[in-house]
Amino acid sequence: MSRARRAVSGLWRRAAPLALFVAALWAIHAVDQLAQLDLAARFGLIPRTLEGLDGVLAMPLLHGGWDHLAANTPPLAILGGLVLLLAPERFWGATAICILLGGALTWLIARPSVHIGASGLIFGWFGVLVGLALWRRSLKAILGAAAALALYGATIFSGLTPEPGVSIEGHAAGLAAGLFAAWRFGRSPSGADARPNRRRRI
Repeated sequence: MSRARRAVSGLWRRAAPLALFVAALWAIHAVDQLAQLDLAARFGLIPRTLEGLDGVLAMPLLHGGWDHLAANTPPLAILGGLVLLLAPERFWGATAICILLGGALTWLIARPSVHIGASGLIFGWFGVLVGLALWRRSLKAILGAAAALALYGATIFSGLTPEPGVSIEGHAAGLAAGLFAAWRFGRSPSGADARPNRRRRI
């Protein structure tokens, strides 16, 4: 196999999980619309209620319409891709923290409503990238955070300001969870790149 083919194959192996995740979001929404399942009403996150607790996991998978999903898709692909590029071995761990901790915080603090959408995960991945720059302090991590800020910094800021129909609590919770994930993994030695007497970096 040529060097170019190996590079393309390696890039696909890294990107495939993210591509499949985004494709799954579109498939879920298509089935929801075609079968009129109203999944958002059934499984959306409803703060401080037992019936809305399953929304901690389901919230990122559900969207209010095609426009909502379409707006979330580019930042999911770009920010998720940057996290994959900078810390591939920590991608799923960081994503799990963003979803679980971000969802739990949203469930605890958000206003009474049905909260849906992958925006919390987007804010979480943004937080991971900023956190990498803060705790890793490598040139690559700083460049990754700079790219995230340049592309979505204004969007992140506006997403934290009150707006009707927007879950700013979900955004803030996702951002906090992403920062925590970067801090947690950036300071805990384990895995193949651990070194004796040195702090673990992602």
